[in-house]
Amino acid sequence: MSHDGSGAHAGERAEWGPLGADHSFALCLTHDVDRPYKTYQSLYYAVKHRDPDQFRDWWRGENPYWQFEHVMQLEDELGVRSSFNILNEQRLLRDKPIREWFSIDNWKLYAGRYSLDDPAIVDVIHDLDAGGWEIALHGSYDSYDDRERLRHEKETLERVVGHPITGGRQHYLNLNVPRTWKHHRAIGLQYDTTLGSNDSYGFQYGYGPYRPFDDAFVVFPLTVMEFTLPNVCTDPEGAWRELERLLEEARDHHAVMTALWHPRYFSDEHANYADLYYRLVERALEMDAWVGPPGELYASLDHPPDAAAQPAGLRQRRHA
Repeated sequence: MSHDGSGAHAGERAEWGPLGADHSFALCLTHDVDRPYKTYQSLYYAVKHRDPDQFRDWWRGENPYWQFEHVMQLEDELGVRSSFNILNEQRLLRDKPIREWFSIDNWKLYAGRYSLDDPAIVDVIHDLDAGGWEIALHGSYDSYDDRERLRHEKETLERVVGHPITGGRQHYLNLNVPRTWKHHRAIGLQYDTTLGSNDSYGFQYGYGPYRPFDDAFVVFPLTVMEFTLPNVCTDPEGAWRELERLLEEARDHHAVMTALWHPRYFSDEHANYADLYYRLVERALEMDAWVGPPGELYASLDHPPDAAAQPAGLRQRRHA
């Protein structure tokens, strides 16, 4: 189900700095790197869907979730760049108390994690960074309310990439408002893209970026996540009409729209999602939108001391 933008003021027109004078709206492109290796998912989906073909990739030693090169090639063709939010999740058996080992949800959450010591992960981070893509932080599941954990994850990622990280998004959209943003600001992050929904889409938090502390820290609300779109596999044109409607709403309100496509949704296992992403970016460019990673848009903003305050009705919450 989509949101109709009722959280935004009727007729609201977002103002977002000098770039806004040259473009009809902005589209920020983001990718959360959760599980780039297909591991436990083969067993999970084979049992859930009674589909033994799920083991095919495992038997062949193939990895359909490793889609970095595909995304890079697609965005190269379109002449755009995006951000990749990198996750440094805890290990269940090493980092969590024994009582949590017996939860099926925890095995799903922590199994299949990747390591920032993995040479293949390090190489692809370096390739992305060298090619102009933004490397951002994907705060781990419990880090939304753990400042020191967030600081450790940020510093670890910065050692890999070789320069400061300016923003990112929390895993599973976990968010405590405003405490999580205070943690972000305290460890040196400049923006966050967590605020949004994992079961709906739209401009429910307004049309522009805003500053919860009236300073340089900026929140870019999440507008649409790929798997919240309706019937993508069976009715891609219907899903496209929803995306195009969001683009038109963004244009009409001079908005900043933020999209999230997980890399695994570019695989053949997820029919039509890659095509929808391509059409989304292509149509935004045709509509004279600015398109790129949120860190680049953040860097272009003016940061006046009297920036807009937190929108009315925003309350403390946590997505799980």
